[in-house]
Amino acid sequence: MQRNILEYLEDSCRLFPDKVVFADDKAEVTYDRFVRQSRYVGAYLLEKVLNGKKGGPVAVFIDRSIQSLTGFFGAVYAGCFYVPVDRQMPAARIGLILDTLKPEVIVGQEKDRKILEELGREDKLLLEGKVFEDAGDLSLSGEQETLLADVRKSSLDTDPLYTIFTSGSTGVPKGVLVSHRSVIDLADSFAREFSLSDQCVFGNQAPFDFDVSVKDIYSTIKNGATMYVIPKVMFSFPAKLITYMNEKRINTIIWAVSALRIIENLNAFTGELPGYLRTAMFSGEVMHNKVLNYWRRYLPDVNYVNLYGPTEITCNCTFYKVDRSFADEEVLPIGTAFLNSGVFLLDGDRLVEERNVPGEICVRGSSLALGYYNNPEKTSESFCQNPLNQAYPERIYRTGDIGKVNEMGELVFLSRKDDQIKHMGHRIELGEVEAAANSLDFIDAAVCIYDKGEGKIVMFYQAGEACDKEVLKAMGKKLPKYMFPNRLCHFGKLPLNKNNKIDRTYLRENYISKPAI
Repeated sequence: MQRNILEYLEDSCRLFPDKVVFADDKAEVTYDRFVRQSRYVGAYLLEKVLNGKKGGPVAVFIDRSIQSLTGFFGAVYAGCFYVPVDRQMPAARIGLILDTLKPEVIVGQEKDRKILEELGREDKLLLEGKVFEDAGDLSLSGEQETLLADVRKSSLDTDPLYTIFTSGSTGVPKGVLVSHRSVIDLADSFAREFSLSDQCVFGNQAPFDFDVSVKDIYSTIKNGATMYVIPKVMFSFPAKLITYMNEKRINTIIWAVSALRIIENLNAFTGELPGYLRTAMFSGEVMHNKVLNYWRRYLPDVNYVNLYGPTEITCNCTFYKVDRSFADEEVLPIGTAFLNSGVFLLDGDRLVEERNVPGEICVRGSSLALGYYNNPEKTSESFCQNPLNQAYPERIYRTGDIGKVNEMGELVFLSRKDDQIKHMGHRIELGEVEAAANSLDFIDAAVCIYDKGEGKIVMFYQAGEACDKEVLKAMGKKLPKYMFPNRLCHFGKLPLNKNNKIDRTYLRENYISKPAI
C-alpha cells in the first residue's frame, strides 16, 4: 500500500540512479543526486529549523529551477507540505498568502529578504544555497536518518502534500490543500490512461505555482522519466522553443491551452517541427478547435488529450483522447471521468441524467482536495455533502462549471456558473480584480466582465477622468500580470439598474462581444 509520494521518487531512483530526473537552463540532476539533496534539506529542516516538528506549511519562493523542486521535496521529507510562492508577484499578494499560511519556515534566496522586509515580516528564511555550503557528499548522520525514518513511519496518505493558492472572490487568495493520496491517484491514472513510461521526456511549461505543473513533476518521478524545465523566454520565440524541444528530444507535453495557442497565433510550424513529440495534453481553459486543428494539421501522428478539472480536485477529473475530426467552430468534449473519479451533473440537488441537458459539474472521490487552508467557511461552501446520498457522509466538490452530456455520451463544458473564469491558463475570480481596482483612491467604482468572444477581461470604471495608465500601474502593485484587465472602459458615471446596483447586464449587452456558438 502506497502512503507517500516519495515512494515514487525512491523506487525510480533504485531503478535509474544515474538518469537525469530534472533539468533547467543552468543545471541537471540525476535521480540519485536529487534524492540525496532532498533528504538533506528535509533533515536540515527537521533538525535545525523545525526542532523536530512536522506537519506544517513550508513556503518556497520559486523560479523555474531545480532548486525550487529541491525545496518542495525537502519539505515533504521533513513531513511538512510545501507551498509554491512566486517571488515575482506583488508583495501585497505575497503578504496575503503568508498571512493565511503562517508558515513554519520560508525557503528562498538572499534576495527574498527584501520582500519580507517590505512586508514587515520576520519569518524564518532558509537560504537554499546555505543548506549545501557544508554538505559535503550529502551524507546524513545516524540521528538525521532516524529523524527522517520516524517521519516516514508515521506518515498517512491523507497527509497534505502541497497547497496552491488560487484567486479569491473577496480579494484574499484561497489555498487549495491537496493530500498525498490525491496525487498518487492522479499519477497512477495518468500512467495508466496515457501509457506513460521511463521513455517519456517531459517538457514543463507551467509555473510551479500553477497546478498543471503537478502533472509534470509527479508523472516524471512515478515513471522514472526525465523533465526539462523549459525557459519561460522560449515561449516568446516559438522557433527557438521548437529547436529546444528537438535538442532535448521532448516527446510528452502537458501544457496550458494558452501555450499551444502561442504556436498557432505565430504560425510557428511553418519552419521546424517538434520531431520527437508523441503526446500533447492540454488544460487550464477551453481549447478552441481552430488552435487544435492547426496542431493536428502539422503533427497528425501526435496523441492529443483534452484534460478538464479545477485545482480543487487535484488538477483533472476527466479526459478526452481526440479521436475524430472537428470543425473550427465545434466544441471539443472534455470526455469521460478517470477511474476512481465520480463526475456527474446536478441541477440544484437533482441528478441530471438526460442527454444535452445542462447541469453543474460535480466530483466525488479520492481526487478531492482536503479543502482551503485555514478557511473553513469557503471550504464548507464548495466541499459539501453529496445531496444524492443521505445515508452516510460523502463529500463532493461543486465546480461551478456548467456542462452537458452529448449524444455520444461525452461530457462537454458549457460555461462558468459564476464569475470565476479561465484566462491565460489561470483560474481567476473577477471579484479579486474588482477588489483591487475598487481599492484605488482615484476610482469611484469598478466592475469586471469576461468577454468570451475576445478572450479578454474588460474592466469598467468610474472616475473623474480617463486614467487607464494610472489604473494599470497601480494594479500592478496588487495583482500578478495574468490578472490584469485586457481592456479598460472609462465612465463618468457607471449605469445603475433599478436596485441602484451597477448594471452589469447593460454593460454586457452593449460592450461585450457575442461568443461564437
